[in-house]
Amino acid sequence: MTEVVSTGTDGDFLSQADPYRRELMAHCYRMLGSVHDAEDLVQETYIRAWRAYDRFEGRSSLRTWLYRIATSACLTALESRGRRPMPTGLGAPGCEPEDTLQERHEVPWLEPVPDALTGADGADPAAIVTSRESVRLALVAALQHLPPRQRAVLILRDVLKWRAAEVAELMNISTPAVNSILQRARAQLEKVAPTENAVTEPSAAEQRELLDRFVTAFEAKDIPAIIKLFTEDAVWEMPPFAGWYLGVERIARHLSTRCPCRPGHTRLVATWANGQPAFGTYLREHDGERFRAFNLQVLTLGQDGITHVANFVDASLFAVFELPETLPADYPAATA
Repeated sequence: MTEVVSTGTDGDFLSQADPYRRELMAHCYRMLGSVHDAEDLVQETYIRAWRAYDRFEGRSSLRTWLYRIATSACLTALESRGRRPMPTGLGAPGCEPEDTLQERHEVPWLEPVPDALTGADGADPAAIVTSRESVRLALVAALQHLPPRQRAVLILRDVLKWRAAEVAELMNISTPAVNSILQRARAQLEKVAPTENAVTEPSAAEQRELLDRFVTAFEAKDIPAIIKLFTEDAVWEMPPFAGWYLGVERIARHLSTRCPCRPGHTRLVATWANGQPAFGTYLREHDGERFRAFNLQVLTLGQDGITHVANFVDASLFAVFELPETLPADYPAATA
């Protein structure tokens, strides 16, 4: 990946532009649904801006100028890329645990993003545009249902809170056109986006207790204890597998008959993704010498328990989240 060299005027550009890197990362991620693609597009944005910086006349803010470049780059990239769905977004109904699971590696699945890359970790409280709600997995999955231009307008207007005239200038269209596109985008999003009540989380103390109980139960593969933490209509999905499960009874059957985790042979390491609690899941290798990365679980919590678990069966994500590929054999388990 090409790096911008910091010398002379270039250093002035970087010192002014670098504070916007994480919010631009969040913006590109919302547009693309891929942490890898978003990182590439942010880097491309900075390269384009650096090369054109001597022609930047300051008629708009540097932040607005960077967003214009980033949005244009995302829209160009999306011309040759399809949307990134989750299994629940493919239109097929939930399946039974006894059904054959099909891996669909040809599908460009939605990817989770580490909070540290988007500012959702709270390191910069003033950065409202990178709040946890704006990168929640369900919202980003819903945005994937929108055509690219609708997606861009809705993000700029409803997430970033830009004025219609500002969006019109950035998109090189009229203000009435922006309002028309936004109306269509909102109508489509209402069909697929979660309601506000669906993402209401428990208090911090309740959340910590719930997550502690989840780790303890999951590492012990205590299925009744795991299921007790879920809501009745919870969803469990596992890209790149196209099948998904609706309801605690199906999730319990999956864990009992299909899940490779074994009591005492599983370890969970906590992290955060999309403003949500997440865990790197490790399975003990057959020789017993270490635990190896298996999948990344992203949990959605509601007032009544866990409402959704997205299991990303992609060990390459562990490097993105700065999680180790293996854990030592004596890595401690959670205690009840």
